[in-house]
Amino acid sequence: MDYEAYFQGELDAVRNEGRYRIFTEIERRCGNYPHATRYVEDRTEQVTVWCSNDYLGMGQHPAVLEAMHQTLDECGAGAGGTRNISGTNHHHVLLENELADLHGKEAALLFTSGYVSNWAGLGTLCAKLPGCVVFSDALNHASMIEGIRHSRATCRVWRHNDVEHLDQLLSEYGPDVPKLVAFESVYSMDGDIGPLAEILDVCEKHGAMSYIDEVHAVGLYGPRGGGVAEREGLMDRITVIEGTLGKAFGVMGGYIAASAALCDFVRTFASGFIFTTALPPALAAGAAASIRHLKSSEIERARHKERVATVRRKLDAMGIPHLPNPSHIIPVMVGDPHKCKRISDWLMDNHGIYVQPINYPTVPRGTERLRITPSPVHSDADVEKLIEALSDIWSQCELARRSAAA
Repeated sequence: MDYEAYFQGELDAVRNEGRYRIFTEIERRCGNYPHATRYVEDRTEQVTVWCSNDYLGMGQHPAVLEAMHQTLDECGAGAGGTRNISGTNHHHVLLENELADLHGKEAALLFTSGYVSNWAGLGTLCAKLPGCVVFSDALNHASMIEGIRHSRATCRVWRHNDVEHLDQLLSEYGPDVPKLVAFESVYSMDGDIGPLAEILDVCEKHGAMSYIDEVHAVGLYGPRGGGVAEREGLMDRITVIEGTLGKAFGVMGGYIAASAALCDFVRTFASGFIFTTALPPALAAGAAASIRHLKSSEIERARHKERVATVRRKLDAMGIPHLPNPSHIIPVMVGDPHKCKRISDWLMDNHGIYVQPINYPTVPRGTERLRITPSPVHSDADVEKLIEALSDIWSQCELARRSAAA
């Protein structure tokens, strides 16, 4: 077999479809974010980032940076190994305590990313519970799907946010069958929010464990940043709350929060925890500082909410199509991969606006979009520049469409 020819052929097919991913090389500027430096061959350009998951700008918050600098000086760069052998640092323990407190749980368990926490958490629970049947929302994240697949447990997929369908599927299994229902709070591409209370009602009706992914909600929702479940007063009813430290908290890592026994169970049996090097202590310290700050500060969340509302209002005024939803995510709908990439390139090349095109397989074909994420650190001038540029390119696209139709 000509391996290289095969690789190239598959890549060419993705390019022809218009969904080949080109990474934009940027350097975030601490203290000046969302502005960044873009590296293009032998030159640099200044750009404004509109597609980051550092939703609150905590990646440059003084409290976070101070904690990381101090811990780096005290502990050095790495953790020294896996948690089981040589890598459990005092800062890992402090961070897990902060996370357990954030979600009102007995314990929390830290992982190297949100992807790993889902893969290891779901993979372990579903594999080790004898005869477990998993009920997975149709739009669950790839990491949740991979964890469930890895477990080899029976999986039933319920229609997205369709509580009646979930109830129907659960009704097919008796009370003696272990069940786990996996779902998200904020779905990151459409920005919709699951009906958490109704889902939990059904879980409790059928004696099922509940596993919620709050990665796009922690830090952003609830009086202390505990997520949508905290905002709605539901955390005590959820078996496992999974989250990330790499989005609104601005650092890196993932975690689950649950009972002490469940966390210890995953710690003991999850290969994704046992056999991987622990997070550097400085990252753990920075994440803990971010969580502590957002537990008591509403400034970032209030400013963030205002910025999102402002961008939505201005998009509506310009007639630029975006999906209405109750979250902070603004999907500007394009519907064609080639067009989506051209618009993204044009915004970057002509206005220094960085917003990546979102194509298949992240979203279904025909729903390609620009995923805009306003933050508290976007100024009025940043917002005006974005809206003017989008209005300009949308006008050009409409003229081109009319010319082609004539």
